Amino acid sequence: MKKKKLRLRFEPGNRFDVTPAPAAPFRGTQETELERLKAKLLGRLLDATDVELYAPYRRAANEAAAVAWTTYFPLLVFPELLGEKVREVRDQHQHQQGVLARSRGIMDAAA
Repeated sequence: MKKKKLRLRFEPGNRFDVTPAPAAPFRGTQETELERLKAKLLGRLLDATDVELYAPYRRAANEAAAVAWTTYFPLLVFPELLGEKVREVRDQHQHQQGVLARSRGIMDAAA
């Protein structure tokens, strides 16, 4: 590959149009409100559950908040998304507990 130096010359008539981009809407208020809502709902959820589900529920809340931000109304969508994520966590936990119980039964029978 050959390197070639380009010499740029700006003539007096050459101008660039520098117009500012339209301002993005300020989401700071919504972000704070979403964090408050998340903390409130997650607090209620954690108060009513076992300690072993704390981390999965926190992950579920963070995922729900991230998805909610992609919508036009994150504060309205977040509670339902959190509910769906919590159901997934509970289902997976119950499945894991069943597998663990069956595995223990098999290991006890083999011993």
